[in-house]
Amino acid sequence: MRSDSVETRAVVRHPPERVWEVISDPELYPRYVPGLSWCERLTQHHGRGARYLTRVGFDDEVEITMFRHAEHLAWSSTHRQTHRLSIMLKPAPRGGTEINIMLTLLVDAFSANTVRRNVEGALVRLRDHLDGAPVALPPVPRDPATARGSTLSIAKTLAKAGALAPGRPDRMLRQLAQLTKWGATIAGGYQASAVRIPNEIAYHDELTSHSFADVEERTNRMANLLAKYWVTEGSRVALMCRNHGTMLEAFIACGKLGADVLLMNTGLGGAQIAEVIRQHDPALLMVDDEFTNLTAYLPQSLPRIRTWAEPFGRGPNVEELIAHGNPDRITPPKKPGRVVVLTSGTSGTPKGARRPTPRGLGNAAAVLSRIPLRAGEKMLVAAPMFHTWGLAAIQLGMPLRSTLVLQRRFHPQSALQAIQEHRCTSMFAVPIMLQRMVDLPQAVRDRYDTSSLRVVASSGSALPGRLADKFMDAFGDILYNLYGSTEVSWGTIATPADMRAARTTAGMPPLGTRIAILDGRGAPTPPGVVGRIFVGNDMLFDGYTNGANLALRHSLMDTGDRGYLDADGRLFVEGRDDEMIVSGGENVFPGPVEEVLTALPQVLEAAVVGVPDHEYGQRLAAYLVLRPGARLDADFVRRYVHERLARFAVPRDVVFVGDLPRNATGKILRQILEDGHW
Repeated sequence: MRSDSVETRAVVRHPPERVWEVISDPELYPRYVPGLSWCERLTQHHGRGARYLTRVGFDDEVEITMFRHAEHLAWSSTHRQTHRLSIMLKPAPRGGTEINIMLTLLVDAFSANTVRRNVEGALVRLRDHLDGAPVALPPVPRDPATARGSTLSIAKTLAKAGALAPGRPDRMLRQLAQLTKWGATIAGGYQASAVRIPNEIAYHDELTSHSFADVEERTNRMANLLAKYWVTEGSRVALMCRNHGTMLEAFIACGKLGADVLLMNTGLGGAQIAEVIRQHDPALLMVDDEFTNLTAYLPQSLPRIRTWAEPFGRGPNVEELIAHGNPDRITPPKKPGRVVVLTSGTSGTPKGARRPTPRGLGNAAAVLSRIPLRAGEKMLVAAPMFHTWGLAAIQLGMPLRSTLVLQRRFHPQSALQAIQEHRCTSMFAVPIMLQRMVDLPQAVRDRYDTSSLRVVASSGSALPGRLADKFMDAFGDILYNLYGSTEVSWGTIATPADMRAARTTAGMPPLGTRIAILDGRGAPTPPGVVGRIFVGNDMLFDGYTNGANLALRHSLMDTGDRGYLDADGRLFVEGRDDEMIVSGGENVFPGPVEEVLTALPQVLEAAVVGVPDHEYGQRLAAYLVLRPGARLDADFVRRYVHERLARFAVPRDVVFVGDLPRNATGKILRQILEDGHW
């Protein structure tokens, strides 16, 4: 193999000291250098002799061989002697700084032209960063119809996924007729599937299986039944159920009537349930028997139907009522019902967020452009269906005519058994579920054949980078992570290739999605700068049911998170805006500290929060769950963090706990930790 060198020179109008602030920290380089996806310090110290793991299409360990302040930085590969970088700074004759770069790489790995373009691109981004020049905003489509992507790109994506696959002409015509009549709603999608593939299985749950034709008849019976409870177009039905077929059918039946569906979080307490019901005033509550005690505070006048009946339960049982229901078809409502999803409610009573009705299949195409789901998926829906991500599984499975595999409670071994039994090809989960699967002993995992899995789609909370690595090492490069929220639906999606390139990335925007990093005034930030993450797509929520909304800037919605884009357009989320603390004048996010802590082999889980501090204003407190039999002490943990992160990121408090407080979707309840009540 032969090597080639690229030399380039640039002049910026800032003094060497200012340029050195960026040049001296190689971990910042991926923000500016295209093709360099990762740089992680491996040693305790900075400067000469420090070693870094870099990823530029391949992993390479480099060592800093020259570190002369504000003058010269050089590194050399510890394995490939031909891989070298030299950056020299000197005052320019007319002011500013002259930057001279020499980079030597293997020609077989990269062409000299590619390397030169990347280096020149890095210098442009560095200059813009130093000048404070904002990154250009993504353009707003002139035609709203193109906001989801061009018609051709949507059609290509749907065709590749098999959603537009040809079939019997008569059935295809009837399928299109149903979609035309009902729209791209869940009710319309299941009726379209009932005429296209009536005998295929629509879902399996722990009690039974039903075909699409069965679901069509059962939901007609249920809809006619609900009408007797004064459920009509525009009224609201509250569903408080775990994942099972009756919940899915109730969803469809409400859609047939044009009623709104209020998805109740099964992890709420009795007082929270009473407050949510008071605020949303549903006409009917459909509830699993196990939650009966939690509904004791609800008015007796609120009608209730039991959806997952236990022996000796009292009151109307949905299965008994369906058996005697009227199977006549329902006339489509003038206006489709909407879905109200509750926010996570990690502090106080959760808010209701109105989800928009999809205007067509372009919304599904957006997600399918980055997650390769296919028609006929056998989809294990492990994420709760009352959660945005579980709801997304239903909405994506609908145009793909998927068979849903539903389990009321998640257990990692049961999930593996379901994958093997039903030959599941995809799985929708939240990160804590993936953690539980990885934590199973290798011998237990090996009992189950999971080779049918092509896609494991994760969302709902931050996916730790090392968890992504561990999961893909165990189950293959089949993990896809969606970054989004109840309010913005989706923002970016990380593919396995993205996460292998940069383990902590949230990925890139899918088809028809715009993303921008804005400052506190709503203006675009310069390259590499951390700011507020704003998202634009066709499924931004319609506002909270209490009338509140989120900030909009440039037709983009505030996610409440902070992050940055690297030189290749990948998003990195630093943390929630309200989780950032100011410690001794420095902005600190818990996320990077948690990432460092979970790298310790003794640590099973970690949560880091801000706490008041008399001297610094705020400091961090770390809550650690250790693996069985493992031992650590607080001083070791502090030293370990200090070796890898700045001083102000070192936790003042290190608390060892048996578990972390989580809600029903696995999201950590940080308010409880911040209040010191755990």
